[in-house]
Amino acid sequence: MTHIAIIGNGISGVTAARHIRKNSDYQITLISAETDYFFSRTALMYVYMGHMKFEHTQPYEPWFWKKNRIDLRKGYVEKIDYSDKNLKFSDGSCLKYDQLILATGSTPNKFGWKGQDLDGVGGLFSKQDLERMEEFTQNITRGVIVGGGLIGVEMAEMLLSRNIPVTFLVRENQFWGNVLPKQESDLIARHMKEHHVDLRLSSELNEIIDDGTGRVKAIKTKSGDIIECGWVGLTAGVSPNIKFLKDTELETNRGILVGKDLQTNIPGVYAIGDCAEFKNPVLGRRSIEQVWYTGRIMGETVAQTITGNLCEYTPGNWFNSAKFFDIEYQTYGWVLPKLSKGHKDFYWEHEKGKMCMHFVFEEKSRKFIGINTFGIRLRHNVFDGWLNELASIEMVLEHLKDANFDPEFYTQYELEIVAKFNSENGTTIQPKKKSWKRILKFIS
Repeated sequence: MTHIAIIGNGISGVTAARHIRKNSDYQITLISAETDYFFSRTALMYVYMGHMKFEHTQPYEPWFWKKNRIDLRKGYVEKIDYSDKNLKFSDGSCLKYDQLILATGSTPNKFGWKGQDLDGVGGLFSKQDLERMEEFTQNITRGVIVGGGLIGVEMAEMLLSRNIPVTFLVRENQFWGNVLPKQESDLIARHMKEHHVDLRLSSELNEIIDDGTGRVKAIKTKSGDIIECGWVGLTAGVSPNIKFLKDTELETNRGILVGKDLQTNIPGVYAIGDCAEFKNPVLGRRSIEQVWYTGRIMGETVAQTITGNLCEYTPGNWFNSAKFFDIEYQTYGWVLPKLSKGHKDFYWEHEKGKMCMHFVFEEKSRKFIGINTFGIRLRHNVFDGWLNELASIEMVLEHLKDANFDPEFYTQYELEIVAKFNSENGTTIQPKKKSWKRILKFIS
């Protein structure tokens, strides 16, 4: 019987295993050194905050794996013999395979800072990171977070939930400046400061200072500031977790190089999720896509290929969502930090500074390109449909109520948004009433 080995039990590896099982009777072994069972990484913060127990982060009951004949093996693969199709584990044991899926995920970035491996320094990616944070944030007087992004905000919220003051160092002059335009960055920066985060823009970590026992006692910035702390969170992005795969016959760059079918240069070996790097990315997309839903799509794609239905990775329109404390964020299409040539934008922000919408469209054709929304929940299917239909910015604004997903008794702002657009652009758009017929066209 064909044996499929999958290294990594995150969303990519587990999705691949589930869909291979749906389509075949192959033997499947899912390997991880991190945990016995698959869990939701985005839920780790809620375990620390006391909202749930770790077992609540596991989408499947322990009996699920046996029932679906997916073998689980806990262990660390330290070497792969591709010619012999053999996995060699750190405990000296081996496992033969017929086809191999590498779903090894990401690892937090470290940039060679002095003291970066001290006790009391960690990221927020693995269960071990959570345990490390739990251990070393007991009875501390301050935490310092390095790197401006979503994981950093999550860590700040975690620490503040335990009344631990937070200093947040961001090297750039605006928060998450490689992703957000300045208007949205400023909105979130204000919101963080309202939550008593000591946000320091244009401030870069120089070194982490040892207390003499191997534990952090302070950090020093490149400008010479000393900040006493008991925890340093390293959240300056992640990189593909492929250290043990480097300098072998497997082709790698930043990640494991794959084609659109997710196959590597070695026959019968595939790479998916955060560790995969596309040689020729889908037009407009990044070569490495480290997002939950792209990992899931890659898992489904490789499962189809392995079970005889050759597929290419087709992620569709870009989207993402997150939460900055109590402000929800969604993005559909492309809203880049700097406006591209030939594009025009329109930005609306509520007077209280807690909600905004940022639209981007082609200046000549008027084709809608993308939207960022903060504080107003939108329907994914509707915006995905508009992007697929190459809708105009006027059509999007005219039917904007169709996309509003906020509960019935929430205040609606479409009239105010459209009025501002008309005022700035000399248009006379009239918003239409919400139509479930139009909404269902995209949902069905």
